[in-house]
Amino acid sequence: MLGGWTNGSTWMSRLWLAKPQVSRQGWHVQTMNIFLLLAAINGFLAVALGAFGAHGLSARLTADLMATYQTAVQYHFYHALALFGVALLSSQFPAAALPRASGYLFLAGIVLFSGSLYLLALTGARWLGAVAPVGGLGFLAGWLCLCIFAIGRQFQSG
Repeated sequence: MLGGWTNGSTWMSRLWLAKPQVSRQGWHVQTMNIFLLLAAINGFLAVALGAFGAHGLSARLTADLMATYQTAVQYHFYHALALFGVALLSSQFPAAALPRASGYLFLAGIVLFSGSLYLLALTGARWLGAVAPVGGLGFLAGWLCLCIFAIGRQFQSG
């Protein structure tokens, strides 16, 4: 059922801890691409939270808090799509560390940036606004990792 994963470990631990393996045909990954799963979950959540904000919160939040909530949804969605790009890159270059690092940084950014803004909008707790820049740094670091990876690939192919 799970592709021969019956050696006592759980499928979730295999998903997180999987390392690429070499075959005669080249690189392949024997486990599901975690970033595709994360992209799908976060895309779903971004749509659901956006719809909840548009239909359930617009009459309950002030204009400022609604704008904060919409910013959280936008960045959540952008980086769900970025996780999808990381999934594609990591399937194409399974041994490359920088795309994986960018994926985890994007995920941290979603949790810290969008998560703190969602909570700020819903609770009005202004101190949560101080968490958002940390998540923004996660987003920036993720994009920087992808940039470094792309530059490195240019030098390798040129």
